[in-house]
Amino acid sequence: MDAISGDNLIRDEAALAAIYGESSAGAVAKEIDYIHPHYKAMIEASPFLVLATSGPEGLDCSPRGDPAGFVDVLDDKTLLIPDRRGNNRIDSLHNIIRDDRVALLFLIPGVGETLRVNGRAQVSVAPELIGRFPYRGTLPRSVIVVRAQSVYFQCPKALVRSELWNPERHIDRKHLPSTGKILAEVTAGMINGEQYDRDYPERLRTTMY
Repeated sequence: MDAISGDNLIRDEAALAAIYGESSAGAVAKEIDYIHPHYKAMIEASPFLVLATSGPEGLDCSPRGDPAGFVDVLDDKTLLIPDRRGNNRIDSLHNIIRDDRVALLFLIPGVGETLRVNGRAQVSVAPELIGRFPYRGTLPRSVIVVRAQSVYFQCPKALVRSELWNPERHIDRKHLPSTGKILAEVTAGMINGEQYDRDYPERLRTTMY
């Protein structure tokens, strides 16, 4: 298809600059190499982030969430993220121990601006770090330690355009295929979709933490 091949592709930075021009002064000036108190306030107000990692098999983007303030700002260069229970694929952790580059995107419900943190990460099982994150009688199995190298807020245009926080735009989950139906079809029937859907509410309740 010509639209996604050949002369229609941008192949160098000069061609990109010819289309987009220069970044605005504010877009550049807001990027710093430490966690400013204003950025710290945004992190502490966020109950949700997306963690991007890279490894030999490729890239991964993983959601992380807990009550607001679940990410501990240890100092102006260091963030601590508890690794709560998930699907146990641990793709992000596999990547971090092989390529320590990470990117974080913090979202705050009702707020258009997001916060981006790029840096280097390690996976720690130090008891003094794990012990900082008790919740509902449980502790994380590990803590992701992120050393910030680039920190800046993102303007709200994407969230305004998407109306992400507009409740009138929320989609009823029933309008989409159930998780059981998806699993049954992508596994060619290896997983019983109806049984999966029946068991899911209780499984979610008992494996949340």
